[in-house]
Amino acid sequence: MDSPVPPPHPTEPRPRHRDRHGRGMRGPVAPPQVPLSASRAEVFSDLVQDSVERLERRWPQLADVDFLVMDVPAAPEESVPLGTSLPAEKGRPARIVVYRRPVEIRTKNREERALLVHEVVVEQVAELLGLAPESVDPRYGQD
Repeated sequence: MDSPVPPPHPTEPRPRHRDRHGRGMRGPVAPPQVPLSASRAEVFSDLVQDSVERLERRWPQLADVDFLVMDVPAAPEESVPLGTSLPAEKGRPARIVVYRRPVEIRTKNREERALLVHEVVVEQVAELLGLAPESVDPRYGQD
């Protein structure tokens, strides 16, 4: 009487097409290079950077200014600022800060947000340089 031969064990695991509960593969919906995976904060930072690049063409001295994005202002004030500028100090370059949440609350879509971000950046650059916003960007207030 022959003894039963056990079935051979596969050397590689089978590829799984579905998880064991039948809900499909888990993982990211889109690869990282696709815009779907950009967070709101990353998209907002890109808007600020686009605005800065527009202004740097006309004002090369802005290359020495640090542009930052913060979620909200640190100290509560009567009115919530959309941005602030801090002049250069010993050992620290000038800074312009744009506050993400107050800008997002005041806008409905990406186009409005881009316009408001640009206005805030222009206003803060004007304050830092001691100029009128219209001289920093001739299109200020026309959009």
